[in-house]
Amino acid sequence: MWHNASAMSATPDPLPGGYTPTQRDLPVVGPAAVAPSPTPTLVDTPSPLGRPGGEPGPLYVVGDVHGYLDELRTALLNQGLIDTEDHWIAGNARLWFLGDFTDRGPDGVGVIDLVMQLSAEAAAAGGYCKALMGNHELLLIGAKRFGDTPVNSGAGTASFKAAWLLNGGQHSDMERLQDHHIQWMSRLDAMALADDHLLVHSDTTAYREYGDTITDVNDAITEALTHHDADETWDLFRKFTKRFAFRDEGGSTAVREMLDTYGGRRLVHGHSPIPYLLGEVGSEDGDDGAPQVHGPHVYADSLAVAMDGGVTMAGKLLVSQLPLPA
Repeated sequence: MWHNASAMSATPDPLPGGYTPTQRDLPVVGPAAVAPSPTPTLVDTPSPLGRPGGEPGPLYVVGDVHGYLDELRTALLNQGLIDTEDHWIAGNARLWFLGDFTDRGPDGVGVIDLVMQLSAEAAAAGGYCKALMGNHELLLIGAKRFGDTPVNSGAGTASFKAAWLLNGGQHSDMERLQDHHIQWMSRLDAMALADDHLLVHSDTTAYREYGDTITDVNDAITEALTHHDADETWDLFRKFTKRFAFRDEGGSTAVREMLDTYGGRRLVHGHSPIPYLLGEVGSEDGDDGAPQVHGPHVYADSLAVAMDGGVTMAGKLLVSQLPLPA
């Protein structure tokens, strides 16, 4: 989530702060997976859903977590997806995280570890747990890979490390971050289609700059990250800091264009906290008092669903089953 109120503009904030997109699926499950060529894991193993007669389980989505591991555990437990020991108990249910696992909250690496663990356990049970890349994944990848290396921010010299710190980067996360975490994040997908829901992290149309199909977009972003180029990674990060593309006049048209391009009947996103999206607070920091968030926000002629409940501003970490009740 953006740190500055200036993020409310339609154009990217020139300051070295920001937000991110999404990438490759979750294949890696531990340090041993750091190999030149990926080795199959439970996440790569076809689940019973692909067998004749296999019926998909219920579909759930999770909004931005931002290091709030305890809140995530509670939300997943309340939905009957995990037990009190953090193990998957939802059988063939399907779970999508919309990105932004780290920064601002106390235990981003713990969140990543839990998602990676659940991805393996869910696949073994016949369901799945998958994740999209958020802008903070791009930010953390950049901070780890490039540190203080100057990048062309559009407003003078900046660096990923400075942007990461400005946007809630936690030193404890950086100290615990390992190569397999970076490998996992860099292979997350940017977007996905599940039960006629187009899932993305950011409420922006910047995805359309990377391809006309979901596969093309995901491949283009994954490929860009393999180049290990600071400016190219920064450009990705900058574009996916954009927000509010579906909120104001013309918002429903923008959503329809995304759905017409990539498929689906409704777009589901995180990135912009619901209180910020509604103008109830002036910035993501939520300095205007604790907002009241009771569930996802449906808007843009009911074509868009916002899932970031604003846990970083004392809001709510949302885990919801799709489709939403009429």
